[in-house]
Amino acid sequence: MAAVAAAAAAAQAETPPNQTVYVRNLEENVNVDKLVEALREIFSEFGTIIDIVAKKSLKRKGQAFIVYDDVDAAQTAIDEVQGFELFDKPMSLDFAKTKSDAIVKRDGTSQEFDAHKRRRLAEKERKQAAEAQEQAAAKRPAPGPVEEAPAKTLKGLKSTGVTASVVPDEYLPPNRTLFVQNLPEEYDMEVLTSMFERFEGFIEVRSVPGRNIAFVEYDGNAGAISAKENTAGTRLGDQQIKVTYQRQ
Repeated sequence: MAAVAAAAAAAQAETPPNQTVYVRNLEENVNVDKLVEALREIFSEFGTIIDIVAKKSLKRKGQAFIVYDDVDAAQTAIDEVQGFELFDKPMSLDFAKTKSDAIVKRDGTSQEFDAHKRRRLAEKERKQAAEAQEQAAAKRPAPGPVEEAPAKTLKGLKSTGVTASVVPDEYLPPNRTLFVQNLPEEYDMEVLTSMFERFEGFIEVRSVPGRNIAFVEYDGNAGAISAKENTAGTRLGDQQIKVTYQRQ
């Protein structure tokens, strides 16, 4: 327990105080609803709780976020509960590194809340892209012995003998151009344009003659992120379109 408290104290020194407490080292095999109920019973003693976030996904298991009404309550909870055992495991507490959705929605405007969600989504997609690249790199075969053989050429280009690992479209990092696939054979360009022009920074839709794809360009990442989030999986005619970031 002392080791947990010491590690948490070191991390807390680097994170500015805010209303949200980040809880780690929770028992992963406990039902989420039961876990939230137990956390609420413990942490409600220190102030008004606005929200408790605990996820069922494998990557998010064992952690939760307690959102208080004010910073003082969050600080008191960290001081008092640090290292406290819940389901036979000592909890590790720190301030969350970013503002919670509940706080931004309460204290900010709708525009600020939308911007907050876009930044969070962009960060999530950046991490997913990095993880996908790491996994792709790990699957590459180890280099074999170097053979003294002339390099083959294809259309004037030398072959390196290395097959590049391709990151799936879904995990490409955000950029200002979207790649739209699976368009109907005869789609209405005006309908497609109206679908994407409602997002900030829209510049144009570029179709590709003879192919069921198009590119949508924005003047910055924010508009592209928002457009992708809100249009992915939309049905156009009888088909569900696929929206990803353009491969750089």
